[in-house]
Amino acid sequence: MSRAVAFEVLRQITGEGAYANLALSKRLAKAKLSARDAALVTELVAGTCRAMGTYDRIIEAAAGRPLTSMQPAVVDVLRLGTHQLLAMRSPAHAAVGATVELAKQRIGRRVTGIVNAVLRKVAARSLEEWLDVIADGLDEMGALALRNHHPRWVAESIADVLPHAEVADALAANNVAPTPTLVVRPGLASVEELGGTATSLSPFGAVREGAPSAVAAVREGRAGVQDEGSQLVAWALARSAGPEGPWLDLCAGPGGKAALLAGLARERGTMLLASELQEHRAQLVRNALAVYGEAHVVAADGTRPAWPQAAFAKVMADVPCSGLGALRRRPESRWRRHPEDVTELVPLQRALLDVALSSALPGGVVAYVTCSPHRAETREVVEQVVGARDDVEVLDARSALPEVPDAGLGPYVQLWPHRHGTDAMFLALLRRRPEVRR
Repeated sequence: MSRAVAFEVLRQITGEGAYANLALSKRLAKAKLSARDAALVTELVAGTCRAMGTYDRIIEAAAGRPLTSMQPAVVDVLRLGTHQLLAMRSPAHAAVGATVELAKQRIGRRVTGIVNAVLRKVAARSLEEWLDVIADGLDEMGALALRNHHPRWVAESIADVLPHAEVADALAANNVAPTPTLVVRPGLASVEELGGTATSLSPFGAVREGAPSAVAAVREGRAGVQDEGSQLVAWALARSAGPEGPWLDLCAGPGGKAALLAGLARERGTMLLASELQEHRAQLVRNALAVYGEAHVVAADGTRPAWPQAAFAKVMADVPCSGLGALRRRPESRWRRHPEDVTELVPLQRALLDVALSSALPGGVVAYVTCSPHRAETREVVEQVVGARDDVEVLDARSALPEVPDAGLGPYVQLWPHRHGTDAMFLALLRRRPEVRR
């Protein structure tokens, strides 16, 4: 049953473009498995997605033919079997037998021969032995990316912004699934209510094993699920000195940062306006803010603002990005993304940052945030936008998070899973100068 559920989820991910976490959550809720079986399904799906590119190379080597010559469903069965054989330490005969039976039940008897033959060849070597085989002839970066289950271009983008000695650790950290991190809604819940262990850097969170819905504050909307890095960038904006006035979350969906900012704004006697392009995501933001009573949410295009210029004391611009900073939570995305995806996003990121700056009051502060460490989405966007304006200064974002060690990247903050235990969030803080000269 567990392998069949995992196969169904994997087919949704590879065949329909589903997000692994969402597809897995929905299917597990429907299947009503025991905790042990649900954990097995989670490991099968997440582990297979995480190392999929590496497994594909191994399967091709074992089969002696390209994956494109095989039925997509057969490829997914082979991926699941390869993960069991090479990463889960399952007995070879049991893993091969169970996967062949899965192929027979879900695809048909005619494919059992190839599944059996390929997996027996996979089982003949350990993962390290297979890595030696398929890494033969690669240069250092190619081998590093392969052994850590990343596309080369992703590994290169990380190597571009980290000391060489840390690159392997950064890639390895992306392969460790994080423990769920919870966050309070300020003024409505305490960290003690969350249970678990208080986060070491953010004063609003706790790390806790198990289903978040088991916590009363989460069920009641007085707390939520949010990576500590996201908490930190919101906190940095909230504690930055600025004028009096309302706050704006420019790209607020699905609402995690907006909920934290709304609570912090209330504590300072002001309000937050949250904007989100898509109506269904705007509704998610409304749901997240409903616990505070009236929710100020608009469904609007951030590049064509539905508000006047120079209206907000603080602006959060957490722009759409490649998501390369969240690979440990979205394991499949590393194989879906391509360099051109970053290139296509950059004009939108620049446009949104420019609007965010124009939306700020004189003296107001803007936080430019991405869940990506890629240079093109981070420093280069900030430098291009600031360089085209004469009314903006770059603040030292590090001073807004003095508790966070080793996060400085020039005047910016760059968080890392291997250094901070967070997603790889980037933060730039910018101030619109009081003397506006556009």
